Amino acid sequence: MPEHTGSAKEAAPAGKSTTALIRLEHVHKVYDLGEVQVQALRGVSLEIWPGEFVAVMGPSGSGKSTVMNILGCLDRPTKGQYFLDGLDVSAMSKTELAQIRNRKLGFVFQQFNLLSRTSALENVELPTVYAGLPPEERTRRAMESLARVGLSDRAGHYPSQLSGGQQQRVAIARALVNRPAILLADEPTGNLDSRTSVEIMEILQQLNDEQGLTIVMVTHEHDIAQFARRTLEFRDGRLRRDVGVQDRLSATAVLQTLPSLEEQDAADADAEAEQADQSGGAPEPKAPAYE
Repeated sequence: MPEHTGSAKEAAPAGKSTTALIRLEHVHKVYDLGEVQVQALRGVSLEIWPGEFVAVMGPSGSGKSTVMNILGCLDRPTKGQYFLDGLDVSAMSKTELAQIRNRKLGFVFQQFNLLSRTSALENVELPTVYAGLPPEERTRRAMESLARVGLSDRAGHYPSQLSGGQQQRVAIARALVNRPAILLADEPTGNLDSRTSVEIMEILQQLNDEQGLTIVMVTHEHDIAQFARRTLEFRDGRLRRDVGVQDRLSATAVLQTLPSLEEQDAADADAEAEQADQSGGAPEPKAPAYE
């Protein structure tokens, strides 16, 4: 049995619905690899309420990625049921699952997954094309989403013209453009430096705290999980711990304690110069760093 802190309904944010938005009931997932069967999930049951911010953690092979694939309607349980906003999606067809993904779910990935020859605005518009919205509404929603992540002035830029943090902001805007009920984020800070990671967490916290968006985030980093409200820890295909986050971090407050990238670059240059003075020679050149 997983370890819990508090009752299930105590985990629901104050003032929010106590009807679970996500509910897994005794979910198993078995992958048939010919002569070998791999049990990725072994009877997982859990509930997530509207307005929660949940971090999913666990080592490689723990089952957390399989859980996220099922929550995102990218895969189906071998046994058990998955209820999404009251609908049993466990046995839906591929077409029905695609419709659910487009209407109710937004996805953010570690690799950004932006189209390189397409502007930020056009990347954000893409889900609205699949949703069948008229052109004017597509553009209006895309600009609205870019504004929510602070990138209105970068709408015409291509991914190669954006930093890693800006590309992830575009990816978040794309995930928001169809106004999903749930944002699923898979290692959203995995390719970012420390400060930019906290900036992305500030956006996610604002979406959760101010707009009540439900967020489920996979992360390997315990410090990143501290920005969530609750953690689910998986091991060997089972949910082992389900606990509320104690001393939750505020990304806005943490950012105030971190140097800017320019300040960090200047500090690094000073340290290299001091090292060169002590060694009596010039510092060795290093490979350029990219965001």
